[in-house]
Amino acid sequence: MEQEYIKLIFGLKLKQIRTDKNLSLFGLSKISGLSKSYLNEIEKGKKYPKPDKIAILSEKLDVPYDQMVSLKLDKNLAPIGELLQSKILKEIPLELFGIKESNLIDIVSNAPAKVNAFISTIIEIAQHYNFSRESFFLASVRSFQEANNNYFDDLEQQVLKFSKAYQVDLTSPFTSKDIEEILIEEYGYIINETELSTYEALENLRSVFVPKTKTLLLADGIDEAQRTFIYSKEIAYNFLGITDRLYTFPWIKFESFDQVLNNFYASYFAGALVIPKEALTLQLEAVFEKPSFDEALFVKTMNAFNASPESFYQRLTNILPKAFNIQNLFFLRFTHKLGTEKFHLKKELHLSHQHSPRANETNEHYCRRWVSLNVLKDISKSKKSHEFDIQMSNYVGDNAKYLVLSSATKDPFREHQYRSISIGLLINKQLERKLKFFEDKNIKTEEVGVTCERCSIQNCEVRQAPALALERAAKNKKIEQIVEELNQKSVR
Repeated sequence: MEQEYIKLIFGLKLKQIRTDKNLSLFGLSKISGLSKSYLNEIEKGKKYPKPDKIAILSEKLDVPYDQMVSLKLDKNLAPIGELLQSKILKEIPLELFGIKESNLIDIVSNAPAKVNAFISTIIEIAQHYNFSRESFFLASVRSFQEANNNYFDDLEQQVLKFSKAYQVDLTSPFTSKDIEEILIEEYGYIINETELSTYEALENLRSVFVPKTKTLLLADGIDEAQRTFIYSKEIAYNFLGITDRLYTFPWIKFESFDQVLNNFYASYFAGALVIPKEALTLQLEAVFEKPSFDEALFVKTMNAFNASPESFYQRLTNILPKAFNIQNLFFLRFTHKLGTEKFHLKKELHLSHQHSPRANETNEHYCRRWVSLNVLKDISKSKKSHEFDIQMSNYVGDNAKYLVLSSATKDPFREHQYRSISIGLLINKQLERKLKFFEDKNIKTEEVGVTCERCSIQNCEVRQAPALALERAAKNKKIEQIVEELNQKSVR
């Protein structure tokens, strides 16, 4: 264990023993001969007493020496001990969130009982919802993105620096061959496009990097946009000097939070390289200035870059808050398998606050009026490579309205599998001023809910389940009302 954690555990135990014996710090100081300030430093985990001092405390508090120095905590403090011994605080770079580890330790030492209750609650929730270490790390990265409005100027500047150093023209789309040449000539990569397909178990992977030989294995089913993105991520790892990294795309395993965070940095760099900020901003301005929504122009803007629809929508979450001050938005990625009625929300991001469409319990049914789901239905019936739609979504229960743009494509690596990418912009006065096409009557408006179980829309023709959650809430409210009336009668 870290030495500071050992000090903290000893301090927690000493404080608990002292308070159990109804002793103040002043009282313990009197009977032990140790100064009050010294004892206070021990209890806060800042100092660890020498053996002779521990012997004095053991004798005066009538507690065996071995019990005093043991790292084992009683049941009241055990969860805190588990947290410290798990080293989870070491795995997460708290400084990213402006938190010092010493501050957390101070909180634990000052109110161990309350912190213990909090930690126990978090553990219970995590177990109940099967909240894994992976989920925790991914949630931490999302929080980091949201705290920075998903815009990282240092990475944007690194892209500009790279383009200048390697003479990559960001004013026009470049091909994967341009980036491949840099990987091979500058970083000594070997590109292998045949070996990965020989391993049946790796059929869902698009790339694997073998660091020992600097070999990049590519799946034979990737298209030009995917290849360019993979190459751009490899450029990012090398140009940014990142060594603690993930080796597969999509990733299947990580050793630390740093690897997950570095994967995000590399992905952000790749997105900014393939879809440059200045070029995208200019083209979006042209779309926003139109008096009616020009779908053809928007799709043309999307196709103007050597990128997938997902990369394009992800890039919108970087650029809209920064370049257009549109900071209230959400991003969703759904997957759907042909022949089923199940839709899985695989990825989400919420900027400025938690918006209405969000992950819910897996046994609930997402609203079938969402454009995110409708484009999936459309593409599963058509033979198109890309389906696009736009919708004004009015969340009746939340009193919020969004402009939602959504694209659906076939998953090239999974048979009969489709995915949709959506970005939703909260409708307010500011957005209305930004978008000249806001009054376009051709944009359909739908009243929507989050899930059927929580939806108050009456006579919905696509409802998948009754509004059980709302019914329970209404029943509880009725009970509360009756109890309140009975209490009022008793007062009279």
